[in-house]
Order: sequence, then C-alpha cells, then structure tokens
Amino acid sequence: MLVSVAAIAMLSFAFIEAAKDEKVTIIITHEVKDFATWKIGYDADAPNRTAAGLKVLGLYRSIDNPNVVTLSMEAPNADVAKGFSANPNLKAAMEKAGVISAPDFKFLSKVQ
Repeated sequence: MLVSVAAIAMLSFAFIEAAKDEKVTIIITHEVKDFATWKIGYDADAPNRTAAGLKVLGLYRSIDNPNVVTLSMEAPNADVAKGFSANPNLKAAMEKAGVISAPDFKFLSKVQ
C-alpha cells in the first residue's frame, strides 16, 4: 500500500509540473470609454504581446454594450500568462487606451 501511495504522489507531482508548461488561455474583459480610440491603443501594443509570447485568439465586443471588450489569447504557460496580467506596463497601456473598468482576467487550461 505504501508503494501505491508513493506512486500516486509522484504522478500527481509530475502532473502539476507538466501543467506549468502547458499552454494557457487568457480571457480578459473590461469596459472602455470609446471602442475606436481603445482599438488604436490596442493595435499599437501588438509588439508587446508578441514579445511576451502571446497569441491573440479573438477580440469581441458585447452585444449589449459595444464598449465592453473581451479578448482571448494563448500564452505558452501559466507563468507567462500571470506575468502578463501583473505587468505594470499593461496597466499603463490600458489606462492610456481608455479602459474605464477593472479588467477581469481568467486563466484557463484546456481539458478537451
């Protein structure tokens, strides 16, 4: 029984370590003052997203409020995803582009 518990513990640790290297989807939603103005700032920040290793999967606007923007991106791993969201340069760029609400970040790993 002790061998089985140890084997399970080792496999669990290996799974957690492997998950750190899996691609992560980032979903960001926030409200902007004016979509057209925000889009100019967003487009200008493309080199920073690329340099961070992020790939944009889609950009969406709310049907009910076209100034509510949702962006989906893929990061090479969780560390990159979390680092991107915590970067003070991102906060400054968002403010400059006209983001008027706190961004809601979701970090997702694909299971199927």
